[in-house]
Amino acid sequence: MMTSPLPYQDEKAPGAADFYFAINATFRFVEQRFGDAGLRRYWTELGHDYFAPVTERWKTRGLPGVAEYWRAFFAAEPGAKVEVVEAHDVVRLEVKACPAIGHLRTHGRAIAPRFCQHCYFVSEAMAEPTGLAVRVAGGNGSCCQTFLRRDATVPEQDLSQIKEAA
Repeated sequence: MMTSPLPYQDEKAPGAADFYFAINATFRFVEQRFGDAGLRRYWTELGHDYFAPVTERWKTRGLPGVAEYWRAFFAAEPGAKVEVVEAHDVVRLEVKACPAIGHLRTHGRAIAPRFCQHCYFVSEAMAEPTGLAVRVAGGNGSCCQTFLRRDATVPEQDLSQIKEAA
């Protein structure tokens, strides 16, 4: 049973910002090697597999569990400026300063153009088994991610609403 809302099993403090270099390079590699479909599959598998403990928690805790996870996640991320807003049947992440994009820019790294789409594909894979959905708007350093109950009235994610990173 998870005691922390975060899925990490190791003893180190989470939030090592240099990890952003690795994921940025990984996203570029996967896309170059396997194309856009392969990159989306990679992100979806991360959401389903690596984050399975978080998904299980969301199944039992619902939207309050979603809010709890994201508060803990962003509290551990250096440079994050994010407000987690809970409202009736929705949790909204108002990302004012994305820690990943900020760190990559500060260190002069070329950011994978579709970098911001990973937030949608990973989170959607986490949310889907719980009866939730996520919709993302913005990107390239600030965005809004909305978690809500999945039903027939929730439109599909329009990927053009997620800005390319630059």
